[in-house]
Amino acid sequence: MLISLKKNGAEAVVDTAGAQLLSLKDRNGKEYMWQRVPEFWARTSPVLFPAIGNSRGGKTIFEGTWYELSKHGFAKDMEFEAEKTGEGEASFVITDTEETRRRYPYRFSFAMDYKLTEDGILIGYQVENRDLKTMYYCLGAHPGFMCPMEEGERFEDYRLRFETKEDCCGIVYDLDALEFDRKSRGYCLDHTDILPLAYELFDSDAVYFEGLQSKKVSLIHKDTEKGVEVSFADFASVAFWTPAGKRAPFLCVEPWNGSAVCSDEDDEFAHKHDVQILGPGEKKHYGLGIRILGRR
Repeated sequence: MLISLKKNGAEAVVDTAGAQLLSLKDRNGKEYMWQRVPEFWARTSPVLFPAIGNSRGGKTIFEGTWYELSKHGFAKDMEFEAEKTGEGEASFVITDTEETRRRYPYRFSFAMDYKLTEDGILIGYQVENRDLKTMYYCLGAHPGFMCPMEEGERFEDYRLRFETKEDCCGIVYDLDALEFDRKSRGYCLDHTDILPLAYELFDSDAVYFEGLQSKKVSLIHKDTEKGVEVSFADFASVAFWTPAGKRAPFLCVEPWNGSAVCSDEDDEFAHKHDVQILGPGEKKHYGLGIRILGRR
């Protein structure tokens, strides 16, 4: 079921299937979200819970037992219950089921809320451990934005601008081993806040940075500086992705707490980098913002 949110002429659409943000339009009707062309990518902004990326061999260990946990977790494929709380707000929730417990051995509640603002949208995530044991999980966002955003523009006309100048190198995804190789470094930010876009950057899958000082990044046209800003204060790292070799007209900005399996990790889920931990009865909230830049 599609839920439409409207405020001051702006509009967003969220699907109860996966609580996925499908559309974000400004007051002039300009669309910013990728519109699910299957030949490139059939999603728009899936939520990544309780896993990000792949496990080694599609399996991982919880409390000494092997479980099959699908890529990016199962929340993206579940039907959420929706509650519309106002003209420009809505919340969505799932809880564990017999099926989820076959893949992930915890009783939990996972909620998302969306709230339109004057110039964008705020997204909240709340994870609650309803079990009697410590719960481990990863959480990530995966919004895809149109890039280019206007006719006559090119993907290469755009760039990523970080909140502050960074000295950091990306971690390379090993396509043969199907893991992030933490001994291999890719594109480096050398005391700069700018990453010019080129399709070749994504030949080995996502460009993944950890240890950044920045908690905001903007996807903008190099001349007009129109675009979107993503703020992710509650996330440990950020990755960027467009499908390799397809020259797809979109880019995903992906704040992560966790990642796909890394070369220096074993198969214990609790040992993952940036894994999130909740004790029995505890809950935790995370926030993410999308702001439209250069539009009135």
